[in-house]
Amino acid sequence: MEKMVTDESVTHVLIFSDSEYAAKADSRKSGVGTESQIISHEIYSKVKQSKFIPIVCEFDESGEPCLPAFLNSRIWIDFSSPEAANQNWEKLIRVLYGKPTHEKPTLGKPPAYVTMDVTAPASPAVAKFRALEQAILKGKRGLKRYRQDFLDTCYLYADALRIRERPDVENMGERVLQDCGKLKLVRDHIVDWVLLESEVDPSEEFGEALIATLERLLELKSRPPQVNPWQEVWFEAHRVFVYETFLYIVAALLKADAFDILHLLFTSHYLLPESEAHGTNRFVNFDAFYGYSQTLQVLAPEGRKLLAPAAELIKQQADRIDIPFTDIIQAELLVLMMALITDGTRWYPQTLLYASYDDAMPFFLKATQHRHFVKLAQITGVSAADELRKAVRAGYQRMNVMGELWLTESFWERMNMNALDTL
Repeated sequence: MEKMVTDESVTHVLIFSDSEYAAKADSRKSGVGTESQIISHEIYSKVKQSKFIPIVCEFDESGEPCLPAFLNSRIWIDFSSPEAANQNWEKLIRVLYGKPTHEKPTLGKPPAYVTMDVTAPASPAVAKFRALEQAILKGKRGLKRYRQDFLDTCYLYADALRIRERPDVENMGERVLQDCGKLKLVRDHIVDWVLLESEVDPSEEFGEALIATLERLLELKSRPPQVNPWQEVWFEAHRVFVYETFLYIVAALLKADAFDILHLLFTSHYLLPESEAHGTNRFVNFDAFYGYSQTLQVLAPEGRKLLAPAAELIKQQADRIDIPFTDIIQAELLVLMMALITDGTRWYPQTLLYASYDDAMPFFLKATQHRHFVKLAQITGVSAADELRKAVRAGYQRMNVMGELWLTESFWERMNMNALDTL
């Protein structure tokens, strides 16, 4: 214990802390207490020390890390779950080798978003998610309250970024780009939640909560009721955000094998927000989550024009290790299939424009085997491959009649239609 302080060859000490360790350290009990006395003196006397690195293995009910008092002011690394450990492993290695992820930049002109009158609140949803995670993993009572508290916080964060008065900007594309970057945080919060609940316990209650969340996303992409007059471009960032988040939710459910939840998602009717409802038509299909952008042409290289600016942004923002951009492309291929077999529904698969010829779609390829086709049947509600092929062909005719001439045989091939359920 003393050697880790006095031996110069010991460059770092990792302190793995959970609730039990923190309690023993604070009460100075047993070996942990002795160890704490030795370490705490070193930490308190050398404010800038970076030798002792707290590794958080557990969060308390309020979402705070379980750490001894003498470590509360230290920067810690989250290893509270296998997913968190996987996500933060590189961060730990970089700390140990003194190679930070971000180098300090040279001082230059302030970026546009600093001088613009646009503010984004810090996300309080991180602590809310930790509390929800502990409630789910430990089977705590009041799960519905933890979940709703977290989702409300996500909604309020995204709602605070909605434009409610004419923006004072010279380039609206830059404003949309900046807001999409801020909204990515909410995208990741929602995806983390979907992965957590769908992998641990994809219950009926979770399915209903997901549908309610998607309806709130429809509200976020619409005009706030009190805004009048307005321009459609004011809400473009949130429309792209909802489109992106919907694709990530589909990809997350595929990853978690939550096929019944996917069927619910694609077959539900979603209540429109007040500002979007017209006449007696108050419900929409899943294609209401589609979004596109013209202002995001600011992402195009000089002298060129993007075919799908929203997909370009999604590609640039696809920084999750657990759900790479190829998973998003595959998710949108599934959405396209569901649009083809669902009457009155249309979908233009923008991210598929970024799929290379050799990109495999494993979910569809595996469906060549009957045991994997059954999973696709769960999602589509079509139990026979021949019936599914017939329905997709009918969708081709319907969409082409509606002027969707972009629909090509390559999508049929990517969905592995000819080989489905042949083994």
